[in-house]
Amino acid sequence: MSEISSPTTVADALVPVTVLTGYLGAGKTTLLNRILSENHGKRYAVVINEFGELGVDNDLVVDTDEEVFEMNNGCVCCTVRGDLIRILGGLMKRRGRFDGIIIETTGLANPAPVAQTFFVDDDVRARTRLDAIVTVVDARHLPQRLDDSAEAAEQIAFADVIVLNKTDLVNAAELADVERRIRAINRFAVIHRTERAALPIAEVLDRGAFSLDRVLEHTPAFLTDDTHEHNEDVASMSFEVERPIDPEKFNAWIGALLSTKGQDLLRTKGILQYPGETRRFAFQAVHMMADGDFVGPWPADVPQRSRLVFIGRNLNRPQLRRGFESCQVD
Repeated sequence: MSEISSPTTVADALVPVTVLTGYLGAGKTTLLNRILSENHGKRYAVVINEFGELGVDNDLVVDTDEEVFEMNNGCVCCTVRGDLIRILGGLMKRRGRFDGIIIETTGLANPAPVAQTFFVDDDVRARTRLDAIVTVVDARHLPQRLDDSAEAAEQIAFADVIVLNKTDLVNAAELADVERRIRAINRFAVIHRTERAALPIAEVLDRGAFSLDRVLEHTPAFLTDDTHEHNEDVASMSFEVERPIDPEKFNAWIGALLSTKGQDLLRTKGILQYPGETRRFAFQAVHMMADGDFVGPWPADVPQRSRLVFIGRNLNRPQLRRGFESCQVD
């Protein structure tokens, strides 16, 4: 385990904030779980933002003693910035309980308005410092994302540290091409090649890497421009059922769905209740690639209901709802 050391600067009295961004399914939550699981002796308050009515990302984060705050039904770079400022203000009242703050944005977030918060709000600026914007990139799907999503390019452009993840899913030539495309957008960021976001945590935290001068060189209107538009083709749909999920029915249904609609399904994730099982099952998929595992027991204060979230294009809500409901035990 690596020890995390902070650079000695005048800003040491300010709370360091790391913005963790990256497109849907790149591996942000995997990296966040590594940070929270490492034996580095630091405590972090975590702010998680989700795109959709029902949240599951909070359940995908490992059980820790850290403070986790969840913001749903909006992008942290748009409608819920006020919520972010209020959460940061509340955290400052409990300053002694943590060493830093990590903000995990929704995969559709442009990090620029998030970073703006730490310069345009007087109270936030007086108590925190933006340490680094860390962008997780999916080596296999990045070329496609750069072709169909402005957010993917913006996440790279504003990055101080780039975690080039899932390098085991591409060959050497493809990896070299991905790095070339990244460098065409951002020639300054440090790039780390990883599998399952495995890298020393000291490479992403307490870097003192954010440079306002560099950002202003790239985006002169950074501190004054509040305009931001998402790709309107992308939507989020969330479903919840009360009865336990039959694993065989679910695997058959989701397998067929991903094989036929996988190109339109940017991200699928859920927390499932299996019959006779006291643990929660976390399901995740990016396009046609799916994975899942048990993540721990159900919290005593959380209803044991299965939730599934789809983020993508051309989603058919009634069809998805019927399919998920059909996976319940009889």
